[in-house]
Amino acid sequence: MPKPEPGERRRAILQSLAEMLEQPKGEKITTALLAKKLDVSEAALYRHFASKAQMFEGLIEFIEETVFSLVNKIQSEETDGLKQVEATVAMLLNFAQKNIGMTRVLIGDALVNEDERLHVRMNQLHDRLEASLRQSARLAATNGQLHSSLDPNAYANAVMSFVIGRWHQFAKSGYKRSPTEMWAAQWPVFAG
Repeated sequence: MPKPEPGERRRAILQSLAEMLEQPKGEKITTALLAKKLDVSEAALYRHFASKAQMFEGLIEFIEETVFSLVNKIQSEETDGLKQVEATVAMLLNFAQKNIGMTRVLIGDALVNEDERLHVRMNQLHDRLEASLRQSARLAATNGQLHSSLDPNAYANAVMSFVIGRWHQFAKSGYKRSPTEMWAAQWPVFAG
């Protein structure tokens, strides 16, 4: 059997880590447990990643690349600010639904007791998402789609808070409460 390429092994490690994060009990993941799941030694893990924090950084990079490529696509293809907001929120909720383990990273739950720079990076990701929503909200306000009393900054913050709340609800329910549950009925609240 051929030996896996280094990039393939890195992906396999990250995929296994993400799968372990899908467990609803949210037990602490150690390199020993990860190595056991992969049927390799801990030393083999450290040949590909310098630390467990670096493994989590790999997951965060996946989230960033995926989510922001989709946000950019939405904003470049849709000229209606409110439709940009709606599509972005739907994408963020669906991302959590399809990437269950990543939800625990998105809300910081998987990063408890990990390196502080991981928390900082997740906060930056949330800030960047809010900035994207703010950009769409400003476009909506310019086009008269938001009520004149709505500040685009406050609006974007409320929308982002809603998304984070849905992610939390999904993870804390043991992945039983879908993040997309009732979204179609809730959107009118944010529709300006």
